[in-house]
Amino acid sequence: MNGKRVATETFSIHQSSTGSSITSRFKTEAGPDRAEQSSELQLTANGELKSYEWKEISPGQSQATVLPSQDFLSERYTSGAGDKPKEQPFLLPLSTNILDDYFFIQREILAWKYLATSCKHEKSGVNCPLKEKAQLGTLNAHARASALVNLQFSGREKVSLHGAEHELIRLDLKTESGDWVLWLDDQLKLQRIVDSADTTEVVRD
Repeated sequence: MNGKRVATETFSIHQSSTGSSITSRFKTEAGPDRAEQSSELQLTANGELKSYEWKEISPGQSQATVLPSQDFLSERYTSGAGDKPKEQPFLLPLSTNILDDYFFIQREILAWKYLATSCKHEKSGVNCPLKEKAQLGTLNAHARASALVNLQFSGREKVSLHGAEHELIRLDLKTESGDWVLWLDDQLKLQRIVDSADTTEVVRD
């Protein structure tokens, strides 16, 4: 943020014929208010939600689990150690995307779903309709709130990463809480994210 490294996210993605598993751990840099959180997202082979778990490791011990409940979603959560679990239903389909606070790898999963449903995959690369918005449903388990977001393909751009110039795919993500620009390489790996105010930058190491 503002040119200073403030946090690191470490993640892994495993895909198989039966689905995908995405795990992530987010840590802020050393300081008086150091925070650490973890998440695990399980998806079916067609991208629907199997389960999502979020845990606050420090400074608190909040946690939440999102599971299918018949054709919709239900979140079970606690605000701290020893708290009695509470449950909140969401009239959201199983195709809803998890877009939680702090876990930027979930933006990559969202981008993949957009590219899979709105674009053509040709030998020359991804071919998407230019400036055509796609609306996707999301759930923020940490805030226990759902929202619609817009994603659109904005062409290819030359971007400087780690001292070298790369031509990347640009996607524009518009949400209720703010707008982000996402850049992916030709292997569809998310390389850089910048917020609309240009104060927060996320870069793949």
